[in-house]
Amino acid sequence: MACYFSEQLIEDVITFHGHSCPGLAIGIRASELAMKEFGDKEGVEMVAVSETDMCGVDAIQFLTGCTYGKGNFLHRDYGKMAFSFFDRNSGHGIRALLKPEARAGAGEELDALMAIDEPSMTDAHSQRIVQLKLQLQQQIMNLALDELFEVTPLNSGMPRPAKIMKSIVCEHCGESVMESRIRCFSGKFVCIPCFTTMEQKR
Repeated sequence: MACYFSEQLIEDVITFHGHSCPGLAIGIRASELAMKEFGDKEGVEMVAVSETDMCGVDAIQFLTGCTYGKGNFLHRDYGKMAFSFFDRNSGHGIRALLKPEARAGAGEELDALMAIDEPSMTDAHSQRIVQLKLQLQQQIMNLALDELFEVTPLNSGMPRPAKIMKSIVCEHCGESVMESRIRCFSGKFVCIPCFTTMEQKR
């Protein structure tokens, strides 16, 4: 079952991201899953959470309208190919985890080639990598959603709405810092970079 987004919309996503690749395809399909689960994005107050920072997050921002700037798209650095979507209005949520078998074949060969050290990489290897990326991308775009993702319902864990916090001036560098990111060191309120520098053992 091919992706239901129009070819033009997919081209727009590729233009926004800057290139076409398997990672972007995963984000496109995760967005499709969210839209099918929650309906028209105009009728829901969607929130997205990505457990990876790979290419697919650009597709999710573009297609769902969830963005880092609006505070309704969060990155949790777990290194997992998983995406959660919530509707604030209903409280309903889902978590979509990419199934390992979705990358079977092309993905496995691609992983092996990508593991080759740079000095050992030949032109033939490089050409094959390009072929496999295209093959894997097409594979991801054409699989049925239930073949791509393991979907788990979520009834809790929805991120809180974004909140504007007051700023505190770092007593070391003099720059303003959101209060939730301030640290205390030797009785002084300092920003994270200054704290890191000051806390390091000399």
